[in-house]
Amino acid sequence: MQAIVVSNVYKRFGKPADPFWKRMLNHRLGQKSNGNGNGNGGANGNGNGNGNGNGHNGHNSHTQPESRYVVAVDHVSFEVGDGEIFGVLGPNGGGKSTLIRLISTLLLPDSGMISVFGFDVVRQPMRVQQIINRVSVEASFFKKLSPMENLLYGLEGRQTYKQVLEILTRLGLERRSIFNPMDEMSRGMQQKVAIARALLTHPRVLLLDEPTTGLDPRSKREVQTMVRELRDKDGTTIVLTTHDMVEAEQLCNRIAIMDSGRVRALDTPTGLKQLVQKPDAHEPTLEEVFLELTGKQLINKEELQPEEV
Repeated sequence: MQAIVVSNVYKRFGKPADPFWKRMLNHRLGQKSNGNGNGNGGANGNGNGNGNGNGHNGHNSHTQPESRYVVAVDHVSFEVGDGEIFGVLGPNGGGKSTLIRLISTLLLPDSGMISVFGFDVVRQPMRVQQIINRVSVEASFFKKLSPMENLLYGLEGRQTYKQVLEILTRLGLERRSIFNPMDEMSRGMQQKVAIARALLTHPRVLLLDEPTTGLDPRSKREVQTMVRELRDKDGTTIVLTTHDMVEAEQLCNRIAIMDSGRVRALDTPTGLKQLVQKPDAHEPTLEEVFLELTGKQLINKEELQPEEV
């Protein structure tokens, strides 16, 4: 059985075409026009506004702003094997995070199907939630509490305490940091605590949405080592979204290159390079592969955290 099956999934988001101020103005104009049937152009004069001209059945042409849609995931299909680290490589806004939210049941697809170990994310969301966990860039905590207090919240038992201590230590947190308030920690250290929280449940599927963004090089290596251990020792299936080409190549068994909501290519890191390999030329990097397939840079320097530039 495949761990994850994504079949022809489509998701879009709608938003008004006009800015807020214009929508408010149009709304007020629409209110004024309602019932104002005494205008010119053949209104019947009894306040019903049934005539032409300024009546227009009480509607103003500006009261119905058109909506435009942003397609975040555009008919995407792929499968992830049990125990595989599957990477989704792409720029910010390419649809990676939306895809993770769809797999984790936080969003519902407009069409298509997603299953996790045979459980449908739409019809059986509770079953899916029992076997997955998700780590995202915007992890939230009780900042006045320590990492230990956050991770033990709602749990009890000495064994759980020892497990929390072991996981946090493996992720490189010093003992004093484990018991100090989280608002005294860097964002990178807080991200490690978010990963530790996900590992506590021993998920069969771990969804990592850019987990190392903003981390210093040493912290990145520690998190990447933990990801490998989860696959090799625990057999955890991992979906990793990133715009870090080196991270994707070092960690992932296969990589989907995603841009503008679509999967442009899917293969092993070596297979992707062979797609654009030219005779008698050097082996291309994943960044060069992405540029060749999409015509875009993978990431702009302005999007990087200071420690990544």
